[in-house]
Amino acid sequence: MQKNDLKALIEQIYENLIERIDADEKATKAQIINYLKDAIDVVTNIDDKDIDSIEHAKMAFNNSYRELVNQSIVSYVNTNEKFGQLTLMHEKALQECTSEKIDLETLTTKFNEIQSHMTNEVKKANETISDLTNKVKVLEQTSNLDPLTKVFNRRALSSYLSDVCANKNIPYHLHILMLDVDNFKKINDTYGHITGDKILIFISNILRKTLRDGDKIFRFGGEEFTVIINRNSDEQCELIANRLLRLISSNKLIYMGEKISVTASIGMTKLLETDTPDSLLSRADGALYVSKNNGKNMVSKVIG
Repeated sequence: MQKNDLKALIEQIYENLIERIDADEKATKAQIINYLKDAIDVVTNIDDKDIDSIEHAKMAFNNSYRELVNQSIVSYVNTNEKFGQLTLMHEKALQECTSEKIDLETLTTKFNEIQSHMTNEVKKANETISDLTNKVKVLEQTSNLDPLTKVFNRRALSSYLSDVCANKNIPYHLHILMLDVDNFKKINDTYGHITGDKILIFISNILRKTLRDGDKIFRFGGEEFTVIINRNSDEQCELIANRLLRLISSNKLIYMGEKISVTASIGMTKLLETDTPDSLLSRADGALYVSKNNGKNMVSKVIG
């Protein structure tokens, strides 16, 4: 992944966090820290080769830890101060009453006011906690999506393959396609990174429109996509892969009035009973390597 791509991804994820979590909202430090750790994992797992960008990503999200945790602490302090003020009101009301003369009407009024304030503060605190809990759930869901292409990201792929490989008795065939955009660096160098982003969106849209709902699409990183195809034979899966390549190469992307030709290469393999996520991805990547070295814009398969 190019540094500019990683930087854009970090900025989008960070903006997504800030937009959804207001400065005065109340949450436990554990909730905030656990989510942001997940967000760091999303970024750092995208491209292990770009160490400098990864360190910048860690620093950016560590800074966001401190900022959001501080906001949470401020919220707690504000709430505690309000309850402290109510306690003082309570004490003052008691002090104004003596054993010689108790103004029951005034005392009742003051205690009703204190109770009303207390109820309102508890209600606000509960609403804040409930609202933040819902937002954390939304953020956890969106953290499995690539912000640019809106398909699943590498974090989601790792989780999915771990579950699949742990189940040794899947009663159907499962194939994996590793798709890589041909000459992507040259496209970026010639037309710029915005054009590169448009191409990735273009590819993801073709995948979404062509594949079935039960199939899954992941952005593996950079210009690579991983597709999981369920319940198809080897021959059917190969036909699907070749159809994807034809659709990509036949649809010209028009950007800034210029037609840009795009092709891709695919490596195909099938889940074996002995597979781990690493062995499965490694075999698909090996098949992709064959396609790249044999002229690109083609499908190569390594089934066993």
